[in-house]
Amino acid sequence: MRIGIFCVVVILSLSSVAPVSAQFKQGEAEGPQMGDSQTTCWRTGMIVKATGGACRGITGYAPVPTDWPEQQVTILEEEVSPEAKISYKMIDGGVKIMNVRIPMLAAGKEAKALVTVEIRRSTMLPPEDTDRYVLPDEKKMPREIRLYLVPSPKIESRSPKIRKLAKEIGADQQQAWKKVEAIYDWVRENVKYQNGPLKGALAALKDGTGDCEELTSLFIAICRAAGIPARTVWVPGHCYPEFYLCDESGKGHWFPCQAAGAREFGGITETRPVLQKGDNFRPPKKGRERQRYMAEYLTGTPTRGGGKPQVRFIRETVAK
Repeated sequence: MRIGIFCVVVILSLSSVAPVSAQFKQGEAEGPQMGDSQTTCWRTGMIVKATGGACRGITGYAPVPTDWPEQQVTILEEEVSPEAKISYKMIDGGVKIMNVRIPMLAAGKEAKALVTVEIRRSTMLPPEDTDRYVLPDEKKMPREIRLYLVPSPKIESRSPKIRKLAKEIGADQQQAWKKVEAIYDWVRENVKYQNGPLKGALAALKDGTGDCEELTSLFIAICRAAGIPARTVWVPGHCYPEFYLCDESGKGHWFPCQAAGAREFGGITETRPVLQKGDNFRPPKKGRERQRYMAEYLTGTPTRGGGKPQVRFIRETVAK
């Protein structure tokens, strides 16, 4: 999914928003705290039609929103035709998918596999005491967190150029929070926002330009090269990064920041639904390459003299 073409709208809408810390009263609990919330309804899935003849063995999947600390999801309705069977599964801890199986679909018939959910998404407030956070110990890090220290598609964190930057940026900072903030400010100061095709962290570093995906990818790449877990958060039409630090008790926390747009570090005013978190997904279909964003997928086998499945993937907000 190429979302960069929408990012200029995000920048214009956020540029007039005051910093998170200026809008909300700071919390005293561990990690980021929740601020104001917004509720939306989201419909996702697929509509499949057998064209040119009957089809069999139709299988596919589509991402669906799921719960996160800042987001609660409630299923309101499932529209599933009798021909379709669905199930849900988490992939790589960052995306929930709806698996769809249609054993047989008669010629000209249409089958639906759709789910409508209510999403309550909260803004996130930066912590009041940032001195308490430290870099995580990789040896003690859970496996699911260590995954965010390795390269991803278009996030070339092992590149010598990026590893060199990771050693230089914030080298004079003793506090972990200030180290990450130095990386954040460096990326925003050295990469000019410019809409365009996806090119990744290294290309953005070389060109000095990029949109929300490039700024996010470069920030994540430098963080990972510095031993700081970081990942991409995907919302409709936009993406931003999260970084991971531990408190004095050793408990880890994810903190957001806005790479493109208003300066928001450690907290964020974003209220669009979180669609996925992560940028290195292995699709369930064997042989498919890892993906930055888990895309929808469908395949099927025509019957003898039959046709092929025609699919329309659905991703949209709907009225309550």
